[in-house]
Amino acid sequence: EKPANPTPIPGHDDVALASMGIYIFNAGFLYEQLIKDADNSRSSHDFGHDIIPSLIEKYKVVAFPYKDVQGNDPGYWRDVGTIDAFWSANLELIGVTPELNLYDEEWPIWTHQAQLPPAKFVFDDDDRRGMAVDSMVSGGCIISGSVVRHSVLFSNVEVHSFSLIEDSVVLPDVSVGRHCRLKKVVLDKGCIVPEGTVIGEDPELDAQRFEVSPNGVVLVTPEMLGQNYRYVR
Repeated sequence: EKPANPTPIPGHDDVALASMGIYIFNAGFLYEQLIKDADNSRSSHDFGHDIIPSLIEKYKVVAFPYKDVQGNDPGYWRDVGTIDAFWSANLELIGVTPELNLYDEEWPIWTHQAQLPPAKFVFDDDDRRGMAVDSMVSGGCIISGSVVRHSVLFSNVEVHSFSLIEDSVVLPDVSVGRHCRLKKVVLDKGCIVPEGTVIGEDPELDAQRFEVSPNGVVLVTPEMLGQNYRYVR
């Protein structure tokens, strides 16, 4: 699966193949194999150590050598299984020359896109200016008299006046109240952040209410705010 000292491939002493954990199956076949493995008392029920090896012995299994669109090796890949990794991978996208360029017309990403109005930035007073700098802001967002810096905002995010969001990842359908300061935060889908909330300035206080990663990223979910995800604009 992912050996500590993998055997190099023939002809390339510095290259070895390892599983990325990405598999494509016919759904019916996958169900069949999962049930078969569940009934096998000798199996440890591990996908990489039990199911995949058993399929290689009996069925046609094809491995795809992962490379990027230009054929260079290695291509772009990130494991986002931790809060820190998820935060970092998202903020990489707003770099000047990111490894994964969402604007690369030769490597388009096709996915479902909700039909949403463009992002809107309102108010232009000295103490109340709606703006985003060094950031990526998705459709349906309204930045009303607040500042967003070095952050990624997913769709349908509202940021009300006199607030500041920095170094953060904000998932869809989030509403941030007035006079909030949020730094190095991951706001989960549907969070309604109360007026005056401050997150990311006092690690000890943050740890009492939210989940703080080893690198100081604060994860906030609706449940941590005492809410259920039923946000409707």
